[in-house]
Amino acid sequence: MLDSLITSKTRLKLLIKFFVSASNQSHLRGLADEFQESTNAIRKELNQLSEAGYLEKSTEKNKILYRANTKHSLFAPLQKLIHTYLGIDEIVDNILQKAGDIQEVSLVGDYAEGVDSGKIDVLILGENINQAYLLLLADKVGKKLHKSIILHTSEMPEKHRIILYSVK
Repeated sequence: MLDSLITSKTRLKLLIKFFVSASNQSHLRGLADEFQESTNAIRKELNQLSEAGYLEKSTEKNKILYRANTKHSLFAPLQKLIHTYLGIDEIVDNILQKAGDIQEVSLVGDYAEGVDSGKIDVLILGENINQAYLLLLADKVGKKLHKSIILHTSEMPEKHRIILYSVK
């Protein structure tokens, strides 16, 4: 998959972190702690991605914050690539087809924070939701992606939420 194309595991983690949602931002030490990697490895990749224009830098209280450069010509294709790699696009398409009157589909948990933990938490809000279909779908897509998909059907107090679909 994508990890065979992008051989640096650190770079792949950074791309997921920043391109799963344009609102994600972080600083060097925070990323090193989150990924449990050395600051040197993270710094090298951040510098390369910044020099190529994929990441923007800003300073806040003696920290350099990084975020995806949404003005870069490859932002949308990269974000779609990351969503495809994570299986987000397939999950949303299948949910909308047969799951009931869906009002919102959101990514919560680790993936909403840009962490590829292998567990994808999806929040689905709506009326007359077909729970049996969703459980089958989660199992099927999870096996295909080699990830665990956890579905939630009631509001959750999540600090990070990426809305993938909304009728609002």
